[in-house]
Amino acid sequence: MMSHQKRIELKNKKRIVIKIGSSSLTHQESGDLNLLKIERLVRIISDLKGQGKEVVLVSSGAIAAGRQALHETGRPDSLARKQAYAAVGQARLMMVYQKLFAEYNQTAAQVLLTKDTMVNDSSRYNAQNTFEELLKLQTVPIVNENDTVSTSEIPLVDNFGDNDRLSAIVAALIGADLLILLSDIDGLYSDDPRVHPEARFISLVEEITPEFLSMGKESSGSHVGTGGMAAKLAAARIATDSGSDLVIANSEDVGIIWEIMEGQEKGTLFLAHENLGFDLMHYLNNEY
Repeated sequence: MMSHQKRIELKNKKRIVIKIGSSSLTHQESGDLNLLKIERLVRIISDLKGQGKEVVLVSSGAIAAGRQALHETGRPDSLARKQAYAAVGQARLMMVYQKLFAEYNQTAAQVLLTKDTMVNDSSRYNAQNTFEELLKLQTVPIVNENDTVSTSEIPLVDNFGDNDRLSAIVAALIGADLLILLSDIDGLYSDDPRVHPEARFISLVEEITPEFLSMGKESSGSHVGTGGMAAKLAAARIATDSGSDLVIANSEDVGIIWEIMEGQEKGTLFLAHENLGFDLMHYLNNEY
């Protein structure tokens, strides 16, 4: 009963962050951008905007887009090459988003972040103000980590680690009331369902306990994604502590965003439990 009521309340969320990963934006067979899926995602976000909601999109895919543009195959084999792919791909990815959003009379804006942006008081304040102004101007901010200058092969040192955590940090920064993490898994299971078919699906998490954290596995089912369930649970802790509900859902059909916003029981819902002691700077300085 509680789960149903909490799902219905999602209809009233006004400031929403949606995160979509590389594996959700690309064709599994080739790793090329899935333009049909991106177009549908843009249409759904535009409809949410039409309902008066503010939407921020955290989108992976720059490296995959760069690899496609450069006619390369497989993962980049060095940090420099990864950053080169990102430099080419981020421009192409934004070109796709801007063209598609324009078809629905919406304006996309690019925001590239690094950990340095967030830990520096002045730049974090400026980033927050930029987000607020972009939302006032009715744009759709599209966020990604600045892969051309971050060192993502050095885990948890100079970068956010993955866009799951980045999206939660953005949600905390702008005071979002809902974060939707779209991935290649239905939500939280008691174990990895790819390895253990008997794993139990968990629809509602009222509080993230050590038991739930132990269910996170450092695994990703895709050759283009980086964020496993452990990263998503870390994101859930940030989001819920900062006062945002969070849903982890399967992006195979991006129409699931509509189903979530209509209150259907899709994905795993993590309930916000605003922690008055939560401090984003403390998190950034102690977790990275």
